[in-house]
Amino acid sequence: MQIGKNGLNEGFFETIKNSFKNYMMVKVSVLKSASREKEKVQEMAEKIIQELGPFYDYRLIGFTIVVKKFKKKVR
Repeated sequence: MQIGKNGLNEGFFETIKNSFKNYMMVKVSVLKSASREKEKVQEMAEKIIQELGPFYDYRLIGFTIVVKKFKKKVR
């Protein structure tokens, strides 16, 4: 998945929720048009986790957010 100039919108959250019906891990690439600041990428990752719920966690690798689903609450 990719985050572009539209940023985090309802369509993105619907798509990522649907992805987790089939996968335990999703990689989200932050494109240059969205942001090139590490702090903003961190904020985007936090918003994604807030929207998904307590069974998800993330890891930042450069400008890629790796979101993983767990069976137990993480946060």
